[in-house]
Amino acid sequence: MRTPVPDYLQEVLDDCGASTDGAVADYIPELAAADPDRLAVAVASLEGPVHSAGDADVRFTIQSISKPFAYALALRDRGLDRVLESVGVEPSGDAFNEISLEPDTGRPRNPMINVGAIVTHSLVGDPGLTPDERDAATLEGLSAFAARPLEVDEAVFASEMETAHRNLALGHLVRGNGIVQEDPVRLVEGYTRQCSLAVDVRDLAVMAATLANGGVNPVSGEEVVAPWVARQTLSVMATCGMYDAAGDWFTSVGIPAKSGVAGGIIGALPGQVGLGVFSPRLDRFGNSARGVDICQRLSRDMGMHVMAAPATSATVIRRHEVVDGRTILELQGAIHYAAAEHVLRVMETIEPGSGPVLLDLSRVTDVNDVGGRMAEEGVRRLELDGHDVEVVTPEHLGRS
Repeated sequence: MRTPVPDYLQEVLDDCGASTDGAVADYIPELAAADPDRLAVAVASLEGPVHSAGDADVRFTIQSISKPFAYALALRDRGLDRVLESVGVEPSGDAFNEISLEPDTGRPRNPMINVGAIVTHSLVGDPGLTPDERDAATLEGLSAFAARPLEVDEAVFASEMETAHRNLALGHLVRGNGIVQEDPVRLVEGYTRQCSLAVDVRDLAVMAATLANGGVNPVSGEEVVAPWVARQTLSVMATCGMYDAAGDWFTSVGIPAKSGVAGGIIGALPGQVGLGVFSPRLDRFGNSARGVDICQRLSRDMGMHVMAAPATSATVIRRHEVVDGRTILELQGAIHYAAAEHVLRVMETIEPGSGPVLLDLSRVTDVNDVGGRMAEEGVRRLELDGHDVEVVTPEHLGRS
């Protein structure tokens, strides 16, 4: 059978795609030329598969979505104490490009606003690296998160540097406060190059899933950062990732996230999935307008709010074998999106035909709404493939 997840994602795009609210980022000439109607979504499981819908092959620049990953690299390379000496972790309540410094220390309040991200970029790699070597280390690190080599969009980089007056001012400010010790112009160039990496929504979903998976890339299997780094990064994303809309975002979506002015958004739900969304029209906070709508829909449908997320079952498939021509699938634990998506992938391996299938839910402790609907759709599609499907459901089983 064919998994229904891409069909569901397309349904979400169809429902959320009609809005024309917001406008593209016109203060950067290259971004002003973006097609405002582009729309895409991708979901990456922690076991490797990535499902997508819409303009998933369209590439755009990562922009501020690079900030949590550069922060993770800085933590990996310098350690938490050293990073905290230069960049705080408190929500600023300010827009992304505001001057937001602690009055007593001069530190940027957090690494998700521009001034904090400029300082964070200076902390990637070993202390003795040249600016060019640090740029290379940043590129290598973000590529490891994406599980493929990323490249700089040179046209966007040049366009951003032509209009980088405010970021240059921020660079000079932190240099004047003694937070960084190097040429602020070269530092801003490196930060801007970091923001000019070209990605698509699948890349974003995999990068987010790496953080959700404790720093291990689910596609490559590489441990990009240690679990404590992923935890620290997700914590700062949860409180600071959506700028002055962070509170509204966390109450309505409830997923650690980061946005970028090219129209991308990532969401990383610990222990479950990574999300990537792309739609260039931005709201007044600088976040993708339709992207926010899509993430709200996914969170609501899939039960993804981190404050309501059920515990992940270590192994949802207790038994999978063929006995006398009958395929037996015995499940266990709690069935939410991540568990149900794994079950659907096992169901995909069942070839069309007349062989009966037994789906035994006797050991399942709970099924939430999206998990139940995904399992029911899997059963329906197996029946369309010609299988006689028997489902064993205990009386105690309900959905939360």
